[in-house]
Amino acid sequence: MNGSPMVILALVVLTGCVQPAALRISDPFRLAEPKDFTAHRASSNNPDWNSNDDSHRPIPGETSVLADLKGPGVVNHIWMTIADNEYGWPRLLRLRIYYDGSPTPSVDAPIGDFFAVGNGVEAEVESLMVRNSSDGRARNCYWPMPFGKSCRITVTNEGRRRVSMLYFHVDWNKVPALPARTPYFHAWYRQALPAPADGSHYEFLNVQGRGHYVGTVMSVVQAEAGWFGEGDDYFWVDGGKPSIEGTGSEDYFNDAWGLHVNDGPHYGVTVAEGTGLGARMTAYRWHLVDPIPFKKSLKAEVEHKGWTYNSDGTVKSAFGERTDLISSVAFWYQEGIAQDQPALPYGAARLPQGNALQIEVEQSMADCRAEGGRISLSPELFWSKDVIAFAGQGKGAKIEVPFEVPVDGDYEVYTEVAQAADHGIYTVLLDGKPPQAPQLEHEPGADVRPQTQFDGYATETYVGLAYPVGWVRLSKGRHVLTYVCVGKNEASAGYHLGIDNIVLARVGAEAWAAAATSKEPRIPTGDLAEIGRLLMSDPDPVIRGLAALSLRDQGRRSLSVLSALTSALKDRDVSVRMMSANAIAAIGKDAAPAVPALVAAGSVKNEQVHVLRSVASALGSIGKPAACSALPLLKELARIPRVRWAAESAIRNLE
Repeated sequence: MNGSPMVILALVVLTGCVQPAALRISDPFRLAEPKDFTAHRASSNNPDWNSNDDSHRPIPGETSVLADLKGPGVVNHIWMTIADNEYGWPRLLRLRIYYDGSPTPSVDAPIGDFFAVGNGVEAEVESLMVRNSSDGRARNCYWPMPFGKSCRITVTNEGRRRVSMLYFHVDWNKVPALPARTPYFHAWYRQALPAPADGSHYEFLNVQGRGHYVGTVMSVVQAEAGWFGEGDDYFWVDGGKPSIEGTGSEDYFNDAWGLHVNDGPHYGVTVAEGTGLGARMTAYRWHLVDPIPFKKSLKAEVEHKGWTYNSDGTVKSAFGERTDLISSVAFWYQEGIAQDQPALPYGAARLPQGNALQIEVEQSMADCRAEGGRISLSPELFWSKDVIAFAGQGKGAKIEVPFEVPVDGDYEVYTEVAQAADHGIYTVLLDGKPPQAPQLEHEPGADVRPQTQFDGYATETYVGLAYPVGWVRLSKGRHVLTYVCVGKNEASAGYHLGIDNIVLARVGAEAWAAAATSKEPRIPTGDLAEIGRLLMSDPDPVIRGLAALSLRDQGRRSLSVLSALTSALKDRDVSVRMMSANAIAAIGKDAAPAVPALVAAGSVKNEQVHVLRSVASALGSIGKPAACSALPLLKELARIPRVRWAAESAIRNLE
């Protein structure tokens, strides 16, 4: 059969048989042939068919298992959508896939980058192997992932905030057998934040074994103004000299004269913000018709070279080494499981600016000042996001939002805002002036696109538009962002504005080095008394949440620290409260002494719905007669739409 090994594998996987010659053109998907596999799905669906609560909610440090499959089989589609309110969360959630019981994953990458959008942002993608729709919120991949014995797929929250909702489907086929020497799908994340000024190239992949390379996702944040992408790509197959040499970074991604937002079956650019300081870029290239086979080893790399400048702004070089922030995911198939890939940095160390401070502006709403409009608070406007709502009356309306800078330094400043059908077009001033990053001399035709305003209009309410204010020098102390209405989209019904937060991130070599020190939080295992102490007294809410998670996983054994769990129902952190209720639920009937504390926790005014769900589930798990006194509360909770299913399930257990 002609065609690339990857495409052949995909077609064989779909049918489980060899395609007759007469059907090769008229029936490319072999739909008219009998199938010898069975189709299955692992999903986040709630086992209670009466419930629409179909999502996981991993707290910081928690791993959710998306699928635990027994082979032989082939995963042929993964879909997921996520609601999270932490800055850069697509880079903080980590996807791993393990085959055949191996402790080493064959896929290890941030969710955003795996689905072809880097730097912790969301964007739409339209390609053969990845398609992201709904402003990038609906992620799909179609890489065939064969496995002989088992396949375990997990997502770990390596951020510092709870994931509000994680929905997923994993579609797979159970097959009678895999062909001998079937290669396994691999994908691996790497980064250089920033790229070193030592003459080395940036590596996408360096692997030993036999297989074929099928794709690259590369992301850049420009740490210098000017075009970064003059670096050539090189593929070193089985040692020796490179067998493939390129002519420039944008050329490898099949674009030209810079990178421009576009997508297509085999290549595309999902993010391109120009060539100014702080500009972001992500591009993908799938080697579907041109896979790169290797028998012993493969090294894939690219130079990090481009236009560089002297301190006075004059051109230093049109092909000089640059220290931009680079990250990537390499995609390949190989026989067996790759054991030689470098460990990933943890959590925030993967963010371009891992030291980011996310300032929730509603906490300073009393200090905000408005002209030509009215200020109010929209709590939980979009899945756990509290937003300052400004009802602007027209062009020139403005709102001033103060914020505190912790130390003197150079900062990247972003603001995340809402979009809706009645929102206007706004520009943002910093301390009363338009912030400006340095714009140096560029090569002819360079893609310079400074953003000076954002359009808040959208047909549906969405809180997630990130607007880059700029890379600026700020002194310690109070500063002000002023949002000024400059008009509205013709389709918009008004001039309103929704402000979710302000993001400050230190930039520069010293700040990036400090951000790279982020480490995985750990708690002791087995010592229940010590875990209970951490739950009660550790100053870090992530550690307290992990302590509650550990107690949940130990089930009835945690009865000895029930008093710590009941006290933690009043913790100031919502993840700790939620997970403590889940741990009480895991104890079951023996947790009856916790009923009064659960009733008190469920009676807190304006408590987060995820906590209320967990409280209801815990009361239902304790059951009758001990929890019958909670029936009045549960009936009240059942009146809350997003708590109703958990409350009704508990009521059924008690009645």
